[in-house]
Amino acid sequence: MSRAGPPSAALAAAAAIVFLALGALLGLAAGRSSGITVGDVAVQIELDRGAFRGGGDPIESWIHRSASIVAGYYGHFPVARLTVRVMAERGDGVHGGKSFANPEAYIQVRLGQDVTEAQLLSDWVLVHEMAHLALPDTGEAHAWLSEGLATYVEGVARVQAGNRSEADVWAEEMRQMPRGLPESGDRGLDRTHTWARTYWGGAMFCLLADVDIHRQSHNRFGLQDALRAIVRDSGGLAADWPIERVLLTGDHAVGTTTLEDLYARLKDSPVTPDLMGLWRELGIESEDSSVRLSDSAPLADVRRAIMRAR
Repeated sequence: MSRAGPPSAALAAAAAIVFLALGALLGLAAGRSSGITVGDVAVQIELDRGAFRGGGDPIESWIHRSASIVAGYYGHFPVARLTVRVMAERGDGVHGGKSFANPEAYIQVRLGQDVTEAQLLSDWVLVHEMAHLALPDTGEAHAWLSEGLATYVEGVARVQAGNRSEADVWAEEMRQMPRGLPESGDRGLDRTHTWARTYWGGAMFCLLADVDIHRQSHNRFGLQDALRAIVRDSGGLAADWPIERVLLTGDHAVGTTTLEDLYARLKDSPVTPDLMGLWRELGIESEDSSVRLSDSAPLADVRRAIMRAR
C-alpha cells in the first residue's frame, strides 16, 4: 500500500513533516537510527534492534537486499534518500507496509518480533513498497496503476535479481490474476475500486502492456524500459502527474502507443482479456501447484525476455 499524501494536501503535508521529524528525533534519542548505502542512495533505518529475536542485522540485510532488487529493475533506485522505519509487532513474518513521498521518501514497515531470516529472504512487501516510489502520484482514481505496477514489478524484479524463481511468479499470476478480471457491474479500471481490480486488474494491465511492447519491438524493449523513463523524467512518487502524461512518457521511451491504447480500452469499459490463451502463447502450463515452462510456445521468447535481467 502506498500514499504520496492524502487528498487534504496542506494538512497532510504538515502532518507528514511533524510525523517524520518526531520519529527521527525519537529514534536518534533512543540510539535506534542507523544508515546504510545502496549504490549512491542513503537509506536511514529507524529500528529498535532489541525488539526482535534475531536482532537488527538480518533486518538491515533485508532492507539492503530489497533496495538492490528495486535498483536493478529500474536501473537505479527511484530516490536519492530514503527513511525506513521498522515497527515491531507480536508474531513472526512481515505484516505490511506503507510508502510516502511527502515531503521525503519514507517507508513504514511492520515486522513480527520473531521474524526469521528465511521469512525476510522470501518477503515481497518491502520490494512492493519500494516500487511505489518510482511512479508519480496520479490520484486515487488511478490507484490501480500504482498498486498494479508494484504487484507486477515485485515478481519480475525479484526473478531478475535471483531472489525468486520464474516458475513461482508465473504460477502466482495464473492463480491470482483472474481475480482482476471484471465482474458484473464493472465500469472499467478507473471507476471500479475493488481490491481485486485495483491490485490484480492493475497487474493484468502491466502484463498485457509488457507482452505487447516486447512483441512490437521484437524484444528490444519492454515495460521495464518505459518505467525507467517515467521515473527518470518525473522523479517518482513525489511528483504529481496526470495519468496521460505518465503513459505518454512511457510510450515515447519504447516507441509504441501500447500504454495509451491499452488505457483507452480498459479505463471505463469491462474488458475481459483471454488470460488462458495468453498463458498458452507464453508457454506457461499449469502443473499441480506450480507451472511448466515450454520454450516451444509462440511467445516463449517474450516470456524469457521479460524475466531476463537488463
